[in-house]
Amino acid sequence: MEGQTSDKIGCIVYEGGTGEIVEKKSRFIAQVFPVETEEETLRIIEETKKKYWDARHNCYAYILGERGDISRCTDDGEPSGTAGRPILEVMTGAGLHNVLVIVTRYFGGTLLGTGGLVKAYSQATQEGLAASIVVDKLTGRKLKIITDYNGVGKLQYILAGMEITAIDTQYGEDVVFSVAVPESRCGELIHKVTEATAGQAQISGQDERVYFGVVQGEVIIF
Repeated sequence: MEGQTSDKIGCIVYEGGTGEIVEKKSRFIAQVFPVETEEETLRIIEETKKKYWDARHNCYAYILGERGDISRCTDDGEPSGTAGRPILEVMTGAGLHNVLVIVTRYFGGTLLGTGGLVKAYSQATQEGLAASIVVDKLTGRKLKIITDYNGVGKLQYILAGMEITAIDTQYGEDVVFSVAVPESRCGELIHKVTEATAGQAQISGQDERVYFGVVQGEVIIF
């Protein structure tokens, strides 16, 4: 979506996933969880440690808050800086917040060295994120556009051309489109709709800021 980059305020894990790599017979299992609070995060960590009680290490990192206000990581017995920090750096590099990544290691009998560990934990985290649904979190406006049936085709054409997905469309005496528009493109959409309908379309919601994302062609409001 054009203009999306300037409206992006971070990334959200919409649906967590699991990825795995094997390095010199050691298994690294990365699990990704969307989280909102530290209490929830710590509960998931404890549950994971119980589930993988027989693993050598359960290393993790998490970032909480809109601006990443809270971030923690642990090496869980691995040499300092070889596990938790690499996990955290992959997460911050992806612009993520409100996310927990736990990488469980089953030792394969061969030491990897500090460089090998950093690489393995980083790659495992990347695999976990690749298996998850990660959504750009955008700031914008939720507009309601009301038009008569003569304006429907024009609106659909404009929305398609701007790659804007309607949240909802209601057909009654008039047609009501609800759309989430990136902040930087709100004025452009209003101008195009007003021009195409000769000012007949009613537009409201310009003052209603929302945070949203698009998942598999469907708009979600955060």
